[in-house]
Amino acid sequence: MNPSCARCKKIVYPTEKVNCLDKFWHKACFQCEVCKMTLNMKNYKGYDKKPYCNAHYPKSSFTAVADTPENLRLKKQSKLQSQVQYKEDFEKNKGKGFSAVANTPELERIKKNQELVSNIKYHEEFEKSKGTSAVAGERRPSNDIPQYNVQHEVHQGYQQRQEPQTQDYTPPAAPVAQPPSTGKRYRAVYDYAAADDDEISFLDGDLIIDVQQIDEGWMYGTVERTGDTGMLPANYVEAV
Repeated sequence: MNPSCARCKKIVYPTEKVNCLDKFWHKACFQCEVCKMTLNMKNYKGYDKKPYCNAHYPKSSFTAVADTPENLRLKKQSKLQSQVQYKEDFEKNKGKGFSAVANTPELERIKKNQELVSNIKYHEEFEKSKGTSAVAGERRPSNDIPQYNVQHEVHQGYQQRQEPQTQDYTPPAAPVAQPPSTGKRYRAVYDYAAADDDEISFLDGDLIIDVQQIDEGWMYGTVERTGDTGMLPANYVEAV
């Protein structure tokens, strides 16, 4: 047996039947309760087992609850429970988020440096905040500066330059005349380099004075050019 339509109450045949909201509808009768717009299974919204379009779908409203003594008691009890729960959570989590820091030597040094910097900054600001009157009071008055007589100083300097400067004059010492040599004189005919500490070196043409004959091969004398005295070979010189 075919059911009847929920809107027009007429029989709904299978070819035009819409089964929705626990009811049967003709396709043409499945309309919005407000604007009568024809709906389908994709764009309808059901409320209280009645079809509505999206624009006229009833808005759910909240009802205000009166503050009865029972409601006030429940509200207060809920608040107390929330506070108790908060305290329990706080006690459980205490110390988990923060860790105690030990006073290591490095931290102590940093702390002292920060205190010193703070003290220096404080003194600098204190000095800057002093009035300019205190600084002016410490300055020496201009009339206390001793005044010098420039003309008097120049005159004294001129007199000092005009005064004759007397110095003790010491005549140069007369050159001491050396006595003439009385020994024999020889002239070197070759260059000779000393081979021992008691010998003398000379060059070709040097004059040998105060010569003394030691033996047939050696003499003893002084080189006039250098002043060195010692032994020399006899075959390197000739008599003058």
